[in-house]
Amino acid sequence: MDREERVDAMGYYNVPRLCKICGGVMVFKGVGEYRCEECGDVEYDDYGKVRLYIEEHRGATAAEIENAIGVSQRTIRKLLKDGRLEVAEGSKTFLSCEVCGKPIRSGQYCPECEINVHRKMEEQQRQAKQKDKNAQGYSGPQKLDEGQKRFRRDT
Repeated sequence: MDREERVDAMGYYNVPRLCKICGGVMVFKGVGEYRCEECGDVEYDDYGKVRLYIEEHRGATAAEIENAIGVSQRTIRKLLKDGRLEVAEGSKTFLSCEVCGKPIRSGQYCPECEINVHRKMEEQQRQAKQKDKNAQGYSGPQKLDEGQKRFRRDT
């Protein structure tokens, strides 16, 4: 399994589970930081490593980050698209909106397209819910002809 495939249920990369020093359980403390319950050793997931590096080296490119701390550019792009990181203001590089192509600093969509995408998703969910409601087989009370029995026993 390569580095890109090691993703936990929340979608975070390379979360430390056990302490490298004593084998104790690593507990999440926030912003990518994990602390060992036993010895107190601190480790970071990929987000924490990138965040710390960016705080110390403002304006670093993805290639510089990859060379310095070993977190792949692919992972850094995913963190940007997830909205966990943001391209520095005034940077020559930027992300593009996946719908209209406008330059954006984080995420997948510009604000206008994000609104439209969410509206379309909500409409699709309403339509699916209505379709499910109609497909349940209940079509309301059925009218019986006069004298017709509701249930028949075949003998």
